[in-house]
Amino acid sequence: MKTKIVATIGPASNSKEKLKALAQAGVSVFRLNFSHGDASNFIKIIGYIRELEQEIGRPITVMQDLSGPKIRLGVIPENAIHVTKGMRLLLGLSEKRVDELPYLPFDHEVILESLEPGDRMVLADGGLQFDVCERRADGLMMLEADNSGIVTSRKGLALPGKSTKVRALTDKDKKDLTDGLKLGVDAVAISYVQTADDVREAKAIIAKAGSHVPVVVKLERRSAVDNLEEILREADIVMVARGDLGVECPLPQLPALQKKIISACNKASKPVIVATQMLLSMVNSPAPTRAETTDVANAVLDGADCVMLSEETALGNFPIETVSYMRQITDEAEALLLARRKLEEPDADKGIPEFLAYSACLLADKANAQAIVAHSITGAAARQLSERRPTQRIFALTEDPVTVKALNFVWGIEPVFVGKLEKAQNHLQRAENFIQAKQDFKDGDCVVITAGQRDGSVTTPGGTNLVKLYWK
Repeated sequence: MKTKIVATIGPASNSKEKLKALAQAGVSVFRLNFSHGDASNFIKIIGYIRELEQEIGRPITVMQDLSGPKIRLGVIPENAIHVTKGMRLLLGLSEKRVDELPYLPFDHEVILESLEPGDRMVLADGGLQFDVCERRADGLMMLEADNSGIVTSRKGLALPGKSTKVRALTDKDKKDLTDGLKLGVDAVAISYVQTADDVREAKAIIAKAGSHVPVVVKLERRSAVDNLEEILREADIVMVARGDLGVECPLPQLPALQKKIISACNKASKPVIVATQMLLSMVNSPAPTRAETTDVANAVLDGADCVMLSEETALGNFPIETVSYMRQITDEAEALLLARRKLEEPDADKGIPEFLAYSACLLADKANAQAIVAHSITGAAARQLSERRPTQRIFALTEDPVTVKALNFVWGIEPVFVGKLEKAQNHLQRAENFIQAKQDFKDGDCVVITAGQRDGSVTTPGGTNLVKLYWK
């Protein structure tokens, strides 16, 4: 169970019994979709999850997913417009409606002002595509349809490759985020990110609320992929949100983009989630398709830390079976990944923490260790160990309640909350005590420990500075 599973909660899974069954089947993170409600809708669910943590004896993470600035058409008086290829339509504000051509009301003035001839507009499901032909003197945009289909009211629109001035956090998002933090969410996902400024804005709101929960950046816009390096410096966790990203970018490019994003996250020791339509057929079927099982396995082999379920567990008829299937697929993929694994030295430009993690994994292999135990306040040391994909179990001890939940996003990590240090203990002693008390370890078992051993000097740097072989 090294690859983590994220499951979206909805009508099919919001009872305490279903939540418990999902957790027992392998879910580490529960996603609450704030596109379909506000904080008041999730009070009972979060309460169930907190009770569940106590019952099963392991941390469970609650991720709040903010809706973001969904760009939609307005209300079409005709209810539907039947579009044929080559057909011309007008796009503009509702109040400027004219009847000379089929009219698409679009009340996003900032976006309208940014449109230029040559831009593409795609209905959010990807079924209809339009080219922007001209900006008329009256401010209306002339569109030409690339294919045929039906346009109905409130359809979502995407602008592939177009950077707009719309920020990732709406007023609703800001309120939802503040309310979610009061409810005790463990992580927050922000939608339609374009630049690192969007991430910084979310972190400022979190800090103002007196919290420091991790921010999950959903990569749904081409502009976000283009700004990936800058965004990675600010993001705590990244999600490859393939639904909207597959509309923004040509579908044949999506597999390569997924691999590029995962690779960049692995190198930066940032957890990465692969999401959207992973086992979609299981909404109505008790078994997945062959293509879906391969998709999930390839995400693991590419280096994903987490795989996510959306409609499958929120609305589907087989939520528990879906998670069980996903766990079986990830287990098989992990076995292949570890069988092919070659422990590689970090790049020369990496720092001491990365080389200490590499040394710990090397020692674990050479000593045939049963596990690696890392004492990690912020989780950084545990993430660096995970990046090396060791075959051994990794137990991450932390005294930070935020870190213990954040580590549920990290491949191979088993987070353990240990409370504040006693005066008589240091991090090394705590790790040794954990090994002695843990029944998983037998007498004579070898375990590699990483910790930050302090000498009390203010000049001693923070972070891991010790790797030790320990026999129980």
